[in-house]
Parts: sequence; C-alpha cells; structure tokens
Amino acid sequence: MGIASHQPASAGATISRVLLLHGIWNARVWVEPLAWRLRAHGFDVDVFGYASVFGGPDVAVPSLVQRLRQSGPVALVGHSLGGLVALEALRQAPELPVPRVVCLGSPLLGSGTARLLGERGWSVALGRSGGLLQQGLREWNGAAEVGLVAGTVPHGLGCLLGAIDHQSDGTVALAETRLPGLRDHCVVSASHSGLVLSAEAARQTAAFLRHGRFGADAPACAA
Repeated sequence: MGIASHQPASAGATISRVLLLHGIWNARVWVEPLAWRLRAHGFDVDVFGYASVFGGPDVAVPSLVQRLRQSGPVALVGHSLGGLVALEALRQAPELPVPRVVCLGSPLLGSGTARLLGERGWSVALGRSGGLLQQGLREWNGAAEVGLVAGTVPHGLGCLLGAIDHQSDGTVALAETRLPGLRDHCVVSASHSGLVLSAEAARQTAAFLRHGRFGADAPACAA
C-alpha cells in the first residue's frame, strides 16, 4: 500500500474505495450489512473500527488520520458518531485524500439525546465520545463534499427518553442533521439503527459517492 500525497483529492474525482465508520456502542460488524450492499454497487469497501466509548474521538481521530495518510484516495461513510469522527478527522487534517463523505443519521449539530443523557447523570454511557456527540460541529467548509442521509422512522432511544419529537429517526432529530455547508441532504424511511440495513440508504450513498449528489428521486429533508 503506497503512501498518499499530501494534496487533497479532487472533490469531483471518481473514487471506488470506501472506508466505513460505525457509531457509538457498535463494532465493525455492525456496518457489515451496509458494506455488503455497497460492494454490490461496485465499491471496494473496508471498515474502520475504533473504541467509541473507552477511546473516543481523542483516540479515533488521530488513528483515522494516520490510516488515511497511508491509504491513498478513499471516500468515507460514517453512521451516527462515525460521521462526526470522519468530519473531525478532515477538519484537523484537511490535506487528506478524501473527496467525498456520506454521513448516515449523524447528529452533526449535536445530539439532544446525548445532552439529555448527560443531564440525567448517564454520561458514562457515552464515555469519551460524549463531548463530540453533545456539541457537534458548527459548519462544514472543508474540501470534501459531504452528503447526509437522514432517517424518518421515529423508533429509538431519543423518542423513548422524550429528548426529540417525531421529526427524527428515533435517536437523532432531522434538525440535528442539517449542518451548514452540506453538499446534499436526503431522507429515507428508516430508523437510526435501520439506516445501516436500508437498501435505499445504501443506494443513495452510492449515488452521492459517484456523483456528489443523491438520486433525483431522493426526498429532500423538509424545512
């Protein structure tokens, strides 16, 4: 495996290699259904595993940056916390050869569910990822084109706790996914966990990775 150039990849480049990032409380196997679907769409897919609770972004981000510096051009797809970790890595190292990123159900503006857990004294459940999940990002102005696929089936922890309303995937509110600077945004009929199982989420992810836009038939997120 060659050492990548320190020049960022062109955002319009066609990239066949994809690196998946799972969310909190998950392991590499969690995103294997999505990996399988993306391989069926013609992508060469690998998974980046990290300790989401005991390590958190302070460990995951430098590790991801190091891997990307050695990988050559590759696109990133992150579910939930994985999307935040991906963008934080590119924010810290904007020269990385990553032309496109797709976030699936990522609370890019911060998670109300995570904040409520903290307020109720359950921050230990979030571990060292609590800060990034609760605060999110302000905007995206990096070189990589970023697309967000949000779910609209409100079945999940956030709804059970009363942290969010029905305009959500059950864990992340739609409003929490609308980060300024996104290249594109769409919604699919899936819960937060179901996004990694959804054939439609995988199809829209493949469209964005190839064209920098979701499919023409992809529903836009309601204002």
